[in-house]
Amino acid sequence: MSHLETTRRGVLGAAAALAATGAGLGRARAAEAVTLSIIDAAGNLALTRAGFEAFAKANASKVSHITYTSATAPEIPGKLIAQQSAGKVDIDLILGGNDVLAAGISQKLWEPLFPNHAASLPSLDVLSPMAKRLQGAALDQALVVAVCPGGPILEYMPDVVKTPPTTAEELLAWAKQNPKKFLYARPANSGPGRAFMMGLPYILGDSNPKDPEKGWDKTWAYLEELGKYIEYYPTGTGPTFKELGEGTRFMVASHVGWDINPRVLGTVPKEAKIQTLKGFHWIGDSHFMCVPKGLTADKLALVLELVTYMMQPAAQAFTYDKGYFYPGPARAGVTIDMAPKESQDAIAEFGRPEYAKLIAETPIETPLDAGPLVAAFQRWDQQVGAKVGK
Repeated sequence: MSHLETTRRGVLGAAAALAATGAGLGRARAAEAVTLSIIDAAGNLALTRAGFEAFAKANASKVSHITYTSATAPEIPGKLIAQQSAGKVDIDLILGGNDVLAAGISQKLWEPLFPNHAASLPSLDVLSPMAKRLQGAALDQALVVAVCPGGPILEYMPDVVKTPPTTAEELLAWAKQNPKKFLYARPANSGPGRAFMMGLPYILGDSNPKDPEKGWDKTWAYLEELGKYIEYYPTGTGPTFKELGEGTRFMVASHVGWDINPRVLGTVPKEAKIQTLKGFHWIGDSHFMCVPKGLTADKLALVLELVTYMMQPAAQAFTYDKGYFYPGPARAGVTIDMAPKESQDAIAEFGRPEYAKLIAETPIETPLDAGPLVAAFQRWDQQVGAKVGK
């Protein structure tokens, strides 16, 4: 993202502060500096790239360069399986949300970090309470690097939505009265879309919010009915907010980071408002550092060092970014005053005071475990997504 350029100007100072982290760890290392390859399947580099660059600068004798590429969540398993089957893994670290995490766990693609490599990694005791709760979804296969209370929330333009819905029933009635004006993205590719899908069982009072196959009768019926008034489901989150900003849609499913950051960037007008539905629970959102199986011993040692580095307070402070995944830091005790000034300014101007109250007073639920989440994605695709769209 272009707004990272100014953030990276602060990297040299962070590198000096963090340099000691890489010293004296005593782990095996490659004899020569190597290139590290990182794939981002969550938009996470907006939060972490400055930290990765700081690591490279502080460890120039070990890291010659870091390459960054982006991929969609569904692309990751195929890439890794092909490389692992060929015995040549050249992807060193994958940044992903619960979608990527779950797919990798279900197909046994990740190097188990705990307890296998616990001695080389930070103690999970350094995590914030929210991060500790969300780390549970990793099943010891990955390490959380950034957290957000997530959603589901509704975001709307007050000039065209005079009375926002406050219940699920009112949202359905509004969508019926305003066809093609409500939008959310395919859950398998979208944090807000995923939060909307997983949050509805709590809002609707389904029998078991953790069991999408047997406990979501109300949710599946609701999503099918709502889909009658939705033009299509974008395959990523970005288009939903672009269309909200352009006026093509009047209301979208959102979450905290996707509310703040697009308004900072000007994609969505600053005056956009948010609304929660009666009975809502937060579905916490988290980004993970996932290490693929198949790395050489030297590469694995270096990647574990990088993972450790990214959990240091100075690196974690970068994750405030411009509200993209607010608050961001997974480590306890990392406060906004530790973040770059541009992050502090963005949050001061575009953050919402109501978030503090909502976060304090609303239960934060963990996302579905890997198996049920994959099952929910598949059922949504077949039962909901396949019935409309482009």
